[in-house]
Amino acid sequence: MRALIIDDSSVMRKVVERALRQAGIELSEVLQAGNGNEALEILRTAEPVDLIVSDINMPGMDGLQFLEQRRVENLAPGVPIFMITTEASVTLVHRAIAGGARGYICKPFTPEQIRVRIVPLLLPSLASA
Repeated sequence: MRALIIDDSSVMRKVVERALRQAGIELSEVLQAGNGNEALEILRTAEPVDLIVSDINMPGMDGLQFLEQRRVENLAPGVPIFMITTEASVTLVHRAIAGGARGYICKPFTPEQIRVRIVPLLLPSLASA
């Protein structure tokens, strides 16, 4: 499985990658972007991805703007997008879901929370494990 992790913190990108792996998601490749603009460029030029995990608050282009522009350009259609954020604002979460995100989780999070929330979107057989 190829994943794209979008966060302005390189440390947080590594934390997300480790949590995905600890949750039982077998990642063959992890692409990383520091903001929405970098993520769009990756989606335009790289091989297709199977999962996108994005922060909401980032400089340049935030996660909500990324969702909107990805939809406008029809990039990665059908790929599950999961938001990870420090924001607990219902308004932002609703905007993310309306923009195409399949779910969200608040920082800090555990691999178990990732397993419960993200794995069912990708691998139904792992969800029941």
